[in-house]
Amino acid sequence: MNQHYFSEAPAGDLRPREIEVELAGETRTVVTAGGVFSPEHLDRGTEVLLRSLHRAGVGDEAPAGAILDLGCGWGPIALDAALGAREREVWAVDVNERSRALTAQNATRLGLADRVHVAAPDAVPAELLFAEIRSNPPIRVGKEILHAILSQWLPRLAPGGIASLVVAKHLGADSLQRWIAAEFPFLEVERADRSKGFHVIRAVRRADEPDGPARRGY
Repeated sequence: MNQHYFSEAPAGDLRPREIEVELAGETRTVVTAGGVFSPEHLDRGTEVLLRSLHRAGVGDEAPAGAILDLGCGWGPIALDAALGAREREVWAVDVNERSRALTAQNATRLGLADRVHVAAPDAVPAELLFAEIRSNPPIRVGKEILHAILSQWLPRLAPGGIASLVVAKHLGADSLQRWIAAEFPFLEVERADRSKGFHVIRAVRRADEPDGPARRGY
């Protein structure tokens, strides 16, 4: 397993660098470093997810409320969300402390520090529900750990909330979609988009579903 996926304190050299990426329709300069996911460029899966979200206008369909970037890395999904929806707060969550530090640094660079809350998973307020979850989840941690992560966070969608997950087809996008649909009956699940070998899975919480189904941690 590549350690950037699930290490709280990566042992690799920091090697900080600046890269240019397109976020919310404009080119931005951000800082990345070794020991985190895709430090050299915006990875293809995240690029597919962001383009799909903007094209579909998912943020306009979701209820008002906070957005969660689950597994934020150096922050592209959280930063894009905060740049595109300036009236909403964004939570950027990752177990990797280096990822969290980079996301916080990039949020400050882009003038978003007041709305991008960077946190370890257990530091997110337990009562907080999310209008959206946007994620390029860490597929390579293995099915058991991945399922545990999603079992912790998908129940925290608010009624009417939308989760958008990008997964490579060859890494099990179809089977993950089937598992989500079977495991969470309060979600309507579909493949919302596909491009460049990636699928975007969309899960919408039924608006009439009561809050707070049992949450399983990891």
